[in-house]
Amino acid sequence: MEGKVERASSEKRWTFKRICVFCGSKPGSKSIFSDATVALGKQLVERNIDLVYGGGSKGLMGLISKTVLDGGRHVLGIIPKALMPYEITGKTIGDIKIVSSMHERKSEMAKRADAFIALPGGYGTMEELLEMVTWSQLGIHGKPVGLLNVDGYFNSLIELFDKGVEEGFIVDSERHIIVSADTAEELMKKMEEYAPVHDAVTSKRSWEEDQSSGIITNGRAQ
Repeated sequence: MEGKVERASSEKRWTFKRICVFCGSKPGSKSIFSDATVALGKQLVERNIDLVYGGGSKGLMGLISKTVLDGGRHVLGIIPKALMPYEITGKTIGDIKIVSSMHERKSEMAKRADAFIALPGGYGTMEELLEMVTWSQLGIHGKPVGLLNVDGYFNSLIELFDKGVEEGFIVDSERHIIVSADTAEELMKKMEEYAPVHDAVTSKRSWEEDQSSGIITNGRAQ
């Protein structure tokens, strides 16, 4: 069942049914990362929001899923079959959907969630975050994308985005696709008030139409 976003027209606030959280399969070197993960999970529970996540039972992934499940909300993990031996230990947490590839994992996450939040993590977390930002830029979705900047973990990444604007590679309005905050409560409030200010490269409808593949040779479609 796909997620649905409702917006109260009078207050212009988002109401989320499901949020996808990207985060590390490791706990990180500081306890503050775990503390922030639990705090985010509790925010989801308090707001009656279900969780979509990467399906692992280790690290921050295991912590966020257990917190939300213990709080009485639904948890759906989406994981490629090849990663199951590495990211799942013991019992799975919540419902698990097994997919065949990383691309399918992200596609399922995007389809089922109403918004996205990145907690601290490694390459995979950052890649997932940036793909959702890119999809927003391209007009594939218009959902909020949040960054929980725990203990300044993402400071350098945020500075890189600003550098991209300064050097002319990122349009200033597109820089605001990402909503960031230092605490879970502050981030949730910002995401509920999110209003896109960028012009999508193309419309969502154009992505949903027939995307027939082909080759263009010397100006002629093959």
